[in-house]
Amino acid sequence: MNKTQTQQLIRIYKRQSKSPWDDHSTVLLLAEHKLENDEIQLSFNKYIYLHRNVEGQILGISISKSLLQSNPEFETQYLEGIDAYMMLLIYIDDIAAFCELFSKEFISIFGIHPRYYFDVGAEYWSDLIIAADVQ
Repeated sequence: MNKTQTQQLIRIYKRQSKSPWDDHSTVLLLAEHKLENDEIQLSFNKYIYLHRNVEGQILGISISKSLLQSNPEFETQYLEGIDAYMMLLIYIDDIAAFCELFSKEFISIFGIHPRYYFDVGAEYWSDLIIAADVQ
């Protein structure tokens, strides 16, 4: 596994994050990128991070200002619960394609290929949103 690529995908904080959560690490789910000399170069105008606590539990996601502006139905860059699932579903194809660039690293973190993870995730998150609308 390429340590640099794993560090691009997962980041453990060395100091407190700016998020509203008591998070310990993030997993990069989406970023703009280009291939340069067989290396993935990332830029962060458009991004989605999954925030986790020290036990690895999901706390929520953070999105870039550009994604927030593109989706005015959301009020903040920090989303949790149904709002987070809705944002993930909006960008599910982009997220899955991005994570496939790091498939070995993704498998080492989640134990499953990103294609399968996001196929099942999309179905599960949709069910959660539908159930929340029914209540």
